[in-house]
Amino acid sequence: MAANSFPENVRDLKEDESFAFACHPGVPCFNECCRELELALTPYDALRLRRELQMNTSDFLEQYALVEFEEGDVFPRVYLGMVDDGRASCPFVSKEGCSVYQGRPGPCRTYPLGRAAYKDQNGEVATFHVLIHEDHCQGFNESEQQTIASWTTGQGLQDFNQLNDAMMTILHHPELKKGFTSTKEQRNLYLASLYDLDHFRTLDHVVNSDQLSDEELLLAAINWLRIQLYGFFTF
Repeated sequence: MAANSFPENVRDLKEDESFAFACHPGVPCFNECCRELELALTPYDALRLRRELQMNTSDFLEQYALVEFEEGDVFPRVYLGMVDDGRASCPFVSKEGCSVYQGRPGPCRTYPLGRAAYKDQNGEVATFHVLIHEDHCQGFNESEQQTIASWTTGQGLQDFNQLNDAMMTILHHPELKKGFTSTKEQRNLYLASLYDLDHFRTLDHVVNSDQLSDEELLLAAINWLRIQLYGFFTF
């Protein structure tokens, strides 16, 4: 996306550029960003949340996730179900802050940054970042200086970025540009493989699954699903 196509409250952020921002209970708008939400969950977001809640994956999906599939979509979209309190509040927000802070999703960690990843001409993962300045957010009035690197490290985003980038092999596959569309069976497989990892771990084709960490299992699920969808053609 070209810089001049960003909304007025979004601007390009250079890798070495600093910005003033902090979020803590002393900021007047604390918790406001946890309301009026439409929060899409990646498979790794769901993994971290259910692990923080000490739930199995199927129970987490049933209790906290909304699955949508609209005309024009290739794969289902998974969202965090919000509380029906007139403000679409996150189910995990409290007066003291986030009750699942250690397992909070990637978008909550990334804000006020936006991050986009893509494959460059050499097939390597490349990224760019933007800074999002919403009217309600007063964290920008804080004096603490941040950079992309310091914010990424401080918010524990490294694993989120790695696992979310791995999804590009499915969501940005060249076959999609050729008109690939999914069948109902493939959409069910997408959800069962990526979002219900406890079930995926029990399948016979998952080798040595009991020796794999959750993160390793998700990577295995991504690679397995890519082959089921597109064959052995990679990019």
